Amino acid sequence: MLQPYACDPAMSRGRLHAESISTFRSAFQRDRDRIIHSSAFRRLKHKTQVFVEHEGDYYRTRLTHTIEVAQVARTIAGVLGLNTDLAEAVALAHDLGHPPFGHTGEDALAILMQPYGGFDHNAQALRIVTRLERHYAGFDGLNLTWETLEGIAKHNGPVIGGVGAHAAPDRAHLPYALAEVDAEWNLELTTNASAEAQVAAVADDVAYNHHDLHDGLRAGLFTEADLMELPLVGPAFAEVDRLYPGLDATRRRHEALRRVFGVMVEDVIAVAQNRLAALGPRSVDDIRAMEGPIIRFSKPLYQNLKAIKGFLFTRMYRAPTVVTERARVTAVVNALFPLYLERPELLPEDWQGDVAKAGDEVALARVVLDYVAGMTDRFAIQEWGRLVG
Repeated sequence: MLQPYACDPAMSRGRLHAESISTFRSAFQRDRDRIIHSSAFRRLKHKTQVFVEHEGDYYRTRLTHTIEVAQVARTIAGVLGLNTDLAEAVALAHDLGHPPFGHTGEDALAILMQPYGGFDHNAQALRIVTRLERHYAGFDGLNLTWETLEGIAKHNGPVIGGVGAHAAPDRAHLPYALAEVDAEWNLELTTNASAEAQVAAVADDVAYNHHDLHDGLRAGLFTEADLMELPLVGPAFAEVDRLYPGLDATRRRHEALRRVFGVMVEDVIAVAQNRLAALGPRSVDDIRAMEGPIIRFSKPLYQNLKAIKGFLFTRMYRAPTVVTERARVTAVVNALFPLYLERPELLPEDWQGDVAKAGDEVALARVVLDYVAGMTDRFAIQEWGRLVG
């Protein structure tokens, strides 16, 4: 049963392009399904999470990360009486705008795109689901509901006047891809998103804090002994050792890290239940109008996670082998983007229509960005080898 502050698909603000109602699926279920069947979603299979896609079959890719986020989001949303389909849809779409090579590729494209309106992966995700997916006869994009688009835009908090990497001080400083969508359909960028979208954002934190520890151990960037001094993680290993003395290394690691995972999920649920009971929102608009997010970690756990993130940044994200690979793949992006911009005829035939419509260098750069940002790791490396290397 949905709580009064949950998003009810029967009360959705609808779609930009009117469609007949599905006999069997709610509006948010259709959004989820369209995201799963999109080309951009499939490409996440071969896009980096931390390790470049070819480095090993066991490491998370952007796709497996997204699936884990969606699972956490459904769990939390279900316990809180929120709409699980909307939470899942936002979770499944939240990383669609990531370019090849993860945050390394995003950093490179952000610099290259500075003269042309910048680059932000959240804004690019909106561009994908509203313009670049071109499969339906009646419209470009996926024609998602307003609530799902809002969640993609604002799951990290208000965009205009908010805080964080995706926030802008005013409308004039919005990423162009987001500004275009918002001009067509007002996403109310100064407010919070729905509780379902907030759940997707926290689920993202839960998923990567858990699996980056796991992947870092598998990659040999640190050991279990290195983790014993960390909050949450050290006590989890100690509990496993007490309950299962002599457990083999693989099971010990899994048992400890799933406890860390469970603590994060339980903390989010407990904090949300307490805040919802105390603040008593009666509608989703009450959620949007609040000073801050209703879905978040407790302050003690947040501080513990900061310590874990600091450890991961030093020992994993900036490990020498990872830094070396970052430099290599940055060179790939830095070579491909200006090459396509100078010689747009190198873009595939089905992109030449967009090239022809580009009236100036800014418009052309944005076409090139759409193409390069949509590449998988392996395809970007192959194209670099074919055209540059």
